[in-house]
Amino acid sequence: MEDLSLHILDVAENGISAGATVISIAIEENTVTDWLTIVIEDNGKGMSSEFLEKVLDPFVTTRLTRKVGLGLSLFQQSAVEADGDLRVESESGIGTKVVVGMRYGHIDRKPMGDMGATMLTLIEGNPSVDFIYNHRKDSKVYCLDTREIRSELGDVPLNHPQVVTLIKNNLAEGLREID
Repeated sequence: MEDLSLHILDVAENGISAGATVISIAIEENTVTDWLTIVIEDNGKGMSSEFLEKVLDPFVTTRLTRKVGLGLSLFQQSAVEADGDLRVESESGIGTKVVVGMRYGHIDRKPMGDMGATMLTLIEGNPSVDFIYNHRKDSKVYCLDTREIRSELGDVPLNHPQVVTLIKNNLAEGLREID
C-alpha cells in the first residue's frame, strides 16, 4: 500500500466485516517528539486468543475467498520500516484495537495519504456504522463523530447525497486547518 490512509481503510473495513457498529480512528502527528501514532478501535466480534497470536502472519486469514491476509502484516512492515511497530489487542465478543507507532520524520515513513477520502469512503459505504475520527497535528485538532451528525439528521441517512457533500466539505476544511 502506498500510503497510511489505505492501511487505515483496510483495518477499518476488517472491523466492519467483524460486525462493528462503532469504529474509532485516532491519529496523532507529533513533530516535536518526532512520533506518529495511529489507533483504530472497533466493537466488532473480536478475536480469540489463539487467532490473535497468529494475526500478523500474512498466511493467516478468516476470509474464505483467499488464503492470505496481508493487511495487518503490510501495515506492520510499514511501521517497522519507519522505526516503529504495530500491535493488536483483541478480546472475543468485545472488539479489536490496532495501535501503530513510527518515527514521524523517518525517510521511509509512508505519507499519510488522503484521510478525507478514506473517511468519506467508510462513512458513505457503511451508513449504519458510526465513525469517530480524531486527528491531532501538534496542537491542532480535528474531530468528526457521525453519532453527532446522525442526531442532527434524524431519519436522513449518512449516505444521502447532500449529507455526503456536507461531510466531504467538513473533512476537507477540518483537515486543511490542522495541516
